Amino acid sequence: MFSDKLRTLVVVGAQWGDEGKGKLVDVLAERADWVVRYQGGANAGHTVHIGDRSTVLHQIPSGILHSGVRCAIGNGVVLDPETLFVEVDELVRDGVDVEGRLYVSDRAHIVMPYHKLVDKESAASKAIGTTGRGIGPCYEDKVARRGVRVLDLRHPARLRALVEKGVAHANVVLAGFGSDKRADAEFTLRVLGELAPRLLAVADDVGLAIHRAIKSGAAVLLEGAQGSLLDVDHGTYPFVTSSSTTAGGAAIGTGIGPRAIDAALGVVKAYTTRVGAGPLPTEFDDVLGEHVRKLGNEYGATTGRARRCGWFDAVVVRYAVRVNGLTSLAVTKLDVLDTLERIGLCTGYAINGEVIEEFPGDIADLDGIAPRYEWFDGWKQSTADARKLSDLPSAARAYLDRIEALVDCPIEFVSVGTRRDQILRTAEGVPQLAPR
Repeated sequence: MFSDKLRTLVVVGAQWGDEGKGKLVDVLAERADWVVRYQGGANAGHTVHIGDRSTVLHQIPSGILHSGVRCAIGNGVVLDPETLFVEVDELVRDGVDVEGRLYVSDRAHIVMPYHKLVDKESAASKAIGTTGRGIGPCYEDKVARRGVRVLDLRHPARLRALVEKGVAHANVVLAGFGSDKRADAEFTLRVLGELAPRLLAVADDVGLAIHRAIKSGAAVLLEGAQGSLLDVDHGTYPFVTSSSTTAGGAAIGTGIGPRAIDAALGVVKAYTTRVGAGPLPTEFDDVLGEHVRKLGNEYGATTGRARRCGWFDAVVVRYAVRVNGLTSLAVTKLDVLDTLERIGLCTGYAINGEVIEEFPGDIADLDGIAPRYEWFDGWKQSTADARKLSDLPSAARAYLDRIEALVDCPIEFVSVGTRRDQILRTAEGVPQLAPR
């Protein structure tokens, strides 16, 4: 992937999240110098399987599992320092050397206790299906200019004023919900006071550090959370997250210019999933949905919530290719389809007798649609041992070829299992990742 002409790569989800970005970043990070998270918060859950051990990372980039790789949390992330250091301590207990390898942008906004309280009490958040971790309320305070950034911890008087302002607003919101719970400024300041020394020790100007790394020729991976159809601007609004999950958000969320990004890799499942409410045009019926959910272990790494499942939707992924400027795709969980008799592939939607092939901006247009499918015979054999494209059954290769043609983007990687070694490159003769 990395070469003299490709040094900065953004990895994005090209569906509704949970596509397996963490695994791809983990594999690519072996040849990277830096891995940077650029948006989202502790609502993310990237699971990486190494041998018999599984590691779930919520805020720390997946590259932390590779010695010598520097990892950073960008300014676009809303940081939960309490859970961040729980994650750090768990990694250390597992023998991962984190010291001197983790950096946090001093411009990142902090998820406060009152953000979590507001999120948990909000009926609107429950209706949309948020994780209740304070992500949305923190982004809301950021945009309203009453947020608390990491660098504010260096200035006690400023910090107190911001916390008191944030608490006052949170209590107005809580009262509006009819909740009897209230935020407390002194409690919040005590929590921050306990976390500040450790947090400030890893705080840095991450944008400047990444700019210098790119100028020096370093290989940089930019890692997003969630998926393109959850982007606050380009997703299925209002059933979206609170940040820019698409490739454009990578420049904003790290503090580098868009011209510094050389390529964008979109990660998709061989079928489709989403968590919570909102459109899912190709959703299975209950019986098939439960069957595939069990085959794919489709439960959230962060929340444990069951994911809704459906056939691969080429309309969705073609849209994601366009809004991200994707240069290639990685298809994950192909092996989950190994036992199915036949496999559907959505090529367009029929709405009131009219066929559309582009994803609509108004989700109301998705009401009453009829997905149009092409059907493929299942390959009915395991793909778990495939290590090159020619190892895959011909029916599986035909399915991937059709996806590639429909979404107009080359497939570069295919994953056939949870382990690091169960991922193959699709093009013979494509250079392997350049060493660091």
